[in-house]
Amino acid sequence: MLLAEPRGFCAGVEKAIKALAWMVRAFEPPVYCYHEIVHNQHVVQRFADQGVVFVDDVSEVPAGAPLMLSAHGSAPEVVDAAREQNRIVVDAVCPLVTKVHHELKVRAKKGFEVLYVGHAGHEEAVGTMAVAPDVVHLVQTVDDIVRAAEAISPDTPVALLAQTTLSHDEWRLLMERARERFPDLWMPNRSDLCFATTNRQAALREIAGRSDVVVVIGSANSSNTVALTKVATNSGCPRVIRVNEASELPDDIAGVVGVTAGASAPDRLVSDVIDRLSPRNGVNVVTVVEEDEYFPPPPELRELLRSMATPGTAEMLADDREISAAAVLDELDAR
Repeated sequence: MLLAEPRGFCAGVEKAIKALAWMVRAFEPPVYCYHEIVHNQHVVQRFADQGVVFVDDVSEVPAGAPLMLSAHGSAPEVVDAAREQNRIVVDAVCPLVTKVHHELKVRAKKGFEVLYVGHAGHEEAVGTMAVAPDVVHLVQTVDDIVRAAEAISPDTPVALLAQTTLSHDEWRLLMERARERFPDLWMPNRSDLCFATTNRQAALREIAGRSDVVVVIGSANSSNTVALTKVATNSGCPRVIRVNEASELPDDIAGVVGVTAGASAPDRLVSDVIDRLSPRNGVNVVTVVEEDEYFPPPPELRELLRSMATPGTAEMLADDREISAAAVLDELDAR
């Protein structure tokens, strides 16, 4: 077995899971969350078991109730509506998504039309495009670029932004076509693609071409997980399987098996897959980069917990960087 490293939880997911866990500890149930906190059915179910109620409309949240906004980012009007009726609101948006929201807002104010490479209906894409809906054009295919070029006046400046969880191959193709159509295209100095997504794809490329089968662990609604399956296929692996958990593995897996996990998949699911496959020649970890990024808890959560003086709060906040989201989830399960 070839095990990709890095894999699993990224810094943004770590931040969001721990933030929601702190809210579960601080408040009596129910705690509400707008959309799934991250796109993994096991993580969502573990919070649901603790009394977290996931909603798709903030109007479903009672006045004064604690509410967390998911890691994928929310539309400005959703954030405003969430803060009405004295709700206690904590925004767990990933800082990398916030960066794209800011870029879109700035470009819109400067008179740009914006091509946004993303997936229709994905929560991150919906929230981002809502920042400046009158100037943004969703791009999923080369044909979308052609249609945008026909709709945009030739003397209007154009910018290109992206959903953070795209595969690098998907982004590169559309970026190159956009630059052909718009020679003066503005792009941010630092790529919008999440470093963790890029790192996981790079690690997978190292093992996919050497594997007879690649197993990608993660949920079907996780964009970065789906991107990993495409990376494995494009890297030459003849068989790619996505599973939510070890019980979904087929019985006919043989040969060299590559294993990775999406950025919202707990590492215990990886351990379960390894145990189920029980590789005869052991596990070879293939590392392409060491990740040490850390995103602190949302500032409004820090202020909230300090003001509540909940027992153990000071210790939680002080040790946040040293505590993994996996450990926090396990602690919740043990309550």
